Amino acid sequence: MSSRSSHSHRPHRPGPTGHRVATRNARFQQWQALLQNRTKRTHQGEFLVHGVRPITLAVEHGWPLRALLRPADTSVSAWAHQLMEQVRTEQPDAEQVEVTPELLRELGEKSDEPPELVAVAAIPPDRLDRIDVPANGLAVVFDRPTNPGNVGTLVRSADAFGACGVVVTGHAADVYDPKAVRASTGSLFAVPTVRAAAPRDVLDWVDDLRAAGVPMRILGTDESGSVEVDAADLTGPTLLVVGNETRGMSVAWRDACDEIVRIPTGGTASSLNAAVAATVVFYEVDRQRRRLRREGEPTR
Repeated sequence: MSSRSSHSHRPHRPGPTGHRVATRNARFQQWQALLQNRTKRTHQGEFLVHGVRPITLAVEHGWPLRALLRPADTSVSAWAHQLMEQVRTEQPDAEQVEVTPELLRELGEKSDEPPELVAVAAIPPDRLDRIDVPANGLAVVFDRPTNPGNVGTLVRSADAFGACGVVVTGHAADVYDPKAVRASTGSLFAVPTVRAAAPRDVLDWVDDLRAAGVPMRILGTDESGSVEVDAADLTGPTLLVVGNETRGMSVAWRDACDEIVRIPTGGTASSLNAAVAATVVFYEVDRQRRRLRREGEPTR
């Protein structure tokens, strides 16, 4: 797949598709509703994807696309041309729709020029068995986050440090909000991210993993934790719980934790942003496991 640098290549004019949207018709209004209306996203089972990297990763990871929207009567870059051809080959049921530039600018939430592509992607089922937990897997729970940007940032960090999945629990910001999708910079398509209504659903899944021989520990994060994060043993299979940005973990999650760790901080800041705190713990997990590998010891 071409990288961003391929925008400098000779532009390609898109071929005919037979699908064109030139007015604010019902179809356009359905797509527009996906930008702001969570209920519509859930009902339609789809969401919008913006940006070169997120769309590229969605296609590379075989994420089901309902449609690929491109500007009408406009040349496109080599990246866009290649991606459209790849989708046409690999996902022939995904429509390729020409949209007039001014309407595509609205769907791309652009103030200047329209995006080259906007993808309409399918929302997968919220099943925890989408997360494949290896012997020393790291999975993450984000408990009742309120900020979609924090959700996307946490998913991005989870991807960077090798987590096998993210679970968002409770009444929370939407994983498929455009702000969350953008903040993930495409990692949403690489790391299985599942929504769960309550801690009990996740704890039943953990029980099943333990019964299958994966000794998963549940590790909470809180500024009043009993042990500093670098003193905890993070080398085995771990479910890391990150609490709500304001209130921290729920009582149910606190009770479920085998251990609660804290990140030692200085300065005048009262606490760390939830996604930032998760990133610090992800790094420490990775650091401990890299140390064991250097020393020739298997991670547990």
